[in-house]
This record gives sequence, structure tokens and C-alpha cells, in this order.
Amino acid sequence: MRPTTTLLACGMAAGVLVPALLLLDGATRPGYSLWHHGASQLGTGERGWLQTANFVIGGLLLLAFAVGMRRALRAGRAAVWAPFLLGAAGLAMVVAGIVPTDPALGYPPGQPEVVTTAGRIHGLTGLMLFAALAATPFTLARRLGTGSRGWALYSRWSGALVIALAIAAGVAFRLDVQGVLQPAPAGLLEHAALLVGFAWIIAAAGRLRYANTATEA
Repeated sequence: MRPTTTLLACGMAAGVLVPALLLLDGATRPGYSLWHHGASQLGTGERGWLQTANFVIGGLLLLAFAVGMRRALRAGRAAVWAPFLLGAAGLAMVVAGIVPTDPALGYPPGQPEVVTTAGRIHGLTGLMLFAALAATPFTLARRLGTGSRGWALYSRWSGALVIALAIAAGVAFRLDVQGVLQPAPAGLLEHAALLVGFAWIIAAAGRLRYANTATEA
């Protein structure tokens, strides 16, 4: 495989690995609820090492995809901004894997809910990740939509859904912490935002890879 094609394939790998492992681990982790608890909380407690590895490897794959995207797009504003945003998402995932979040909403079981510096850093990287996952599809909507209006619409709707679901997850978390709505679907909404974002990454990587292969042939 040519280098650019290989780098683009890293995006497809990240798009499958990260959400699949989050869902499988979340569905089988004792005391963890996909409805209630955030994705980052899988980086703590029992088997926390698994999601640490998932975030770090997934982030490195996104960084590689960003390089491949830059090479595949070659010129234009999208060729600069989309890889930059994707690289930011990859970097955020690596840091989020290395720096774990704080215990919250009763997970991990038996641990006091405290707010630490590490937790604040993790929270900032989470905001960075979701912002980048939402902005990248908007940035590439016109470029990927060349010759296909459906691709442009899919990209814009994906970006909008990531924003809406991430904000809704944050609101649900606050309502749960304040005792207004318990158990709130913060986890479900956050996992949905990640699924939408990474599904778009798989699709975009596949489209760019196909176009790059056709160009090189």
C-alpha cells in the first residue's frame, strides 16, 4: 500500500476501534451503565487500562489520518483546516487517555466523587475532542460534497448532531449531579455523539482513500 493510502486507512481503523471498544467494554463492565455514565469513566476503575490504551491508540491513529488527509487534499483551505482539527482531536484523545477523569455518578463504585486537577485537564481535552469532531465535518462538507450533494449534507448533519448530542450530554450530567433528573441519560447521549463523529470519520476516510487510490492508479 502507498503511504497516503495507509495513513487514510488509519482513520477507518480509529473510527471502528474507539466506539466499538467503548460500547463493548461499557456493556460488560460491572457497575457501569451505558445509559448513565460517561465514556471517559471507562478509563477508571476495573479494566481502566483498556480504555486508556483505546484512547491513546485511537488518538495516534487520528493523528496519522490527519497527515494522510493533508496529503490527499493537497491544496485549499480545507486541506489546511480539516487536518488541523482532526489532529487536535487525536491529540485530545491521547491526553484524555493518559490523564484520567474523576469519579462521578457513582462510578467507580465505592470511590468518593472529588474534583482534581487531572479531572479538570481531562474535561478540557473532552471539550476539545467534541469541538474538533463537530467542526471537521463542517470544514470538509463542501470539499467532500464535490459532485455529490448528499456528502455535503451528511457532513453538515454529522457536525450538527455531534454538537447537539454533546451539549445535551453535558446538560444531562449537570441535572443528574444536582438531583433534578436521576438517572439522566448523560452516558447514552455522549456515546451517541462519539458514534456519529467516528462514523463520519470512517466514511470520510473511505471516500478520501478511494479518491486517492483512483488518482494513483
